[in-house]
Amino acid sequence: MKAICKREIRSYFSSPIGYVCVAALLALYGYYYYLVMMMGSSSYISSVYGVMFSFSMMVIPIITMRSMSDDQKNKTDQALLTAPVGVTAIALGKFLACFFVFFTASTLGLLPAAVMNFFASPAWGEILGNYLGTLLYGGAMIAIGVFISSLTVSQIIAAIGTFAVSVFLMYIDMLASSVSNAAVSAIIQWISFNTRYETFTQGMFSISAAVFFLSVMAVFVFLTARRLESRRWAS
Repeated sequence: MKAICKREIRSYFSSPIGYVCVAALLALYGYYYYLVMMMGSSSYISSVYGVMFSFSMMVIPIITMRSMSDDQKNKTDQALLTAPVGVTAIALGKFLACFFVFFTASTLGLLPAAVMNFFASPAWGEILGNYLGTLLYGGAMIAIGVFISSLTVSQIIAAIGTFAVSVFLMYIDMLASSVSNAAVSAIIQWISFNTRYETFTQGMFSISAAVFFLSVMAVFVFLTARRLESRRWAS
């Protein structure tokens, strides 16, 4: 798993994808922090993370689209599938490599707040809550994106599929409010990512929300492993 993760991380940063994704998010973080400084109040920082959350979710399909589909397209997946390594280790290594890129961009996005701390008093509870919530929500979306990438040889289809799921989950609460059936509405609200994410944006840590996101990651890494297992037996 460790070797696969390192190989994937190197592949991200030996091509423009890793640098472009990190640079794009950092540029946006810098721009919105600049607007906060122009407004002269650190109270607007929470709105920066509200906007950046949407951009972060848009970047995730770009990060995950090649994780599995690229190997299938180039037929390099056969070397992985015939190697003496478990399919779970392969799936987890791919997931961790994608998450590393996202983690790097999100963590470096804290630098403007750290600099601002020298001449202002930003609400670090909200900032760190947004940061942790974004990592957990993003990790769940990355696991879903890696699984979708394992279903197709096309990076474009994988990216569009992940983006569609991301948009659906971001607006699922609106669907729940429009459903008249109480049971269906309750189910939709239960699978809502936003409800759990919003707890973190208020500067509070929720164990149940963290467990939910970690469980989503585990489930989709497992499903990706099962997908690889089926291809291993088919080859």
